[in-house]
Amino acid sequence: MMMTLATQMHPGGWNDGGDPPAFWPVFPITFGLFWLAVLGTGFYLVRRRLAGGRAAAATAAPAESGPLAKAQSILAERFARGEIDEDEYLMRMSALRNGG
Repeated sequence: MMMTLATQMHPGGWNDGGDPPAFWPVFPITFGLFWLAVLGTGFYLVRRRLAGGRAAAATAAPAESGPLAKAQSILAERFARGEIDEDEYLMRMSALRNGG
């Protein structure tokens, strides 16, 4: 008899006998998406910083070598376009390297 009274007063179950709310999957999905966004942002920032360092080093290298590198680059471009032949290219390149 006591058991019958207890079950009639408090039937048990989820939320005092009701069904679980229909939106319950929203919370774990949102939590997972939040952490994916945090990790994705961190990954993006690390990659951006590493790529920025490489880009700065690549642009700084020709500027440090100065006019000699620019002259060699122009000479190589002229040779690639066919304006000068191989003998003239080698002669001028050795003259640039030897400083004469």
